[in-house]
Amino acid sequence: MILYIIRHAWAEEPGDPAWSDDGQRPLTREGQERFATIVKMLAERGFAPQRIATSPLVRCRQTAEIVSRQVRGRPAVIERDELAPGGDLAGLVAWTNEQLPGREEIAWVGHAPDVEHLAGDLIGAPRDATRFAKGGVAAIQFDGPAKQGAGTLWWLVTAKLLGC
Repeated sequence: MILYIIRHAWAEEPGDPAWSDDGQRPLTREGQERFATIVKMLAERGFAPQRIATSPLVRCRQTAEIVSRQVRGRPAVIERDELAPGGDLAGLVAWTNEQLPGREEIAWVGHAPDVEHLAGDLIGAPRDATRFAKGGVAAIQFDGPAKQGAGTLWWLVTAKLLGC
């Protein structure tokens, strides 16, 4: 299986009085457009999650919806509390493995530094072994179901790397 880990795209600035509840802070228009370009480029190269789990915070939900609109099959977007800041890896892995068989490519959309910690834990590396820029996407491959420490980092891309 392939598990994609995605850091949410570019959002409005934290602390802006317009968003007194940080959970409601949305993506910027430029962030939405830039991330849509990234996803389109990845989709042309085979990026095709069949189910998308997202943090319930608005900026992650919007990021997940962009993925759903840009990839083949318009996969379902499902909010998972385990992807909120300070989430739960064991719960995410259990949910992901419940999606198998039939969905061999799953995406998680979350926040930094949590996405870095998740990736490190899944590949058996230090929690800070990977760096996710805003809108960054990693692919972690497993032989069979997802399992902590059993994944291989297949690739990790950023907007800058893709020229976006």
